[in-house]
Amino acid sequence: MRPHAEVEEVWPRDGRIRLVGRIHGRAAESADGWRLLLVLRGTDRRLRYDARVKGDRFESELPIADLAGRDAGRDASGAAGVEEWDIHLTDGEAELRVGRQLDDIRGKKKIMVFPEQRTGGLSVRPYYTVKDNLSLECRPESRAGEAI
Repeated sequence: MRPHAEVEEVWPRDGRIRLVGRIHGRAAESADGWRLLLVLRGTDRRLRYDARVKGDRFESELPIADLAGRDAGRDASGAAGVEEWDIHLTDGEAELRVGRQLDDIRGKKKIMVFPEQRTGGLSVRPYYTVKDNLSLECRPESRAGEAI
């Protein structure tokens, strides 16, 4: 199995998403310099947040308001669309994909549902991909306040 960041806890609440887990398949040679890295699919847009690493354990959190940029939820034509952010843990050399691979649950995308939070006209929700990696989905809200 490839080295990755095995997420054990996902806490979406109070305008933040907190992640707790373990680094799998790679030694965390230093506790310094680790960052949670969000990459917006199909773009070069990246957001970085401090990550606390002790031994093989990591913990980090991100404010969802950072995902509501001026063009958030809009495609190149300006139409409303869904944005997907992939989550990685990085020490500057390696980018370890954050996901949950070591349990016996396959197909988490159809099984596990996290609550959404709202900020700046967006609905933000963590979700598992078809490969059991963790990503964020940002959907623009309609004028009635519901995600499109």
